Amino acid sequence: MDYSSTYRLAQDLRESEEYKTYHALKESVMEDETTAALLREYRKLQISIQMSAMGGKMPEGEDQQRFSGISALLFSKPEVSQYLLAEMRLQQTLADIFRILTEAADVEMGFPEIEG
Repeated sequence: MDYSSTYRLAQDLRESEEYKTYHALKESVMEDETTAALLREYRKLQISIQMSAMGGKMPEGEDQQRFSGISALLFSKPEVSQYLLAEMRLQQTLADIFRILTEAADVEMGFPEIEG
């Protein structure tokens, strides 16, 4: 298989507005060590809560409370909020690309349809 089109896709992604916005905001936000630490904790809790939900369990109350508190704090800062939203947009772009590729390969991944 010739991977040249894959490398072109990667380059197109790096040149996309979604990536540029995400990358610029990430650099700026991560300069503040406190914010960076909060974001690491936010992600850790987010994954823990998602894994609990996927396992059919309710997330622990303490984790849910900490996640809600950290989320409120992070989203109250405009630049951090913009960064997290930019990250979500980039993740959606990547999910769309993956969906298109799996459809082209006729591979059923069992992901739900997301309308947007």
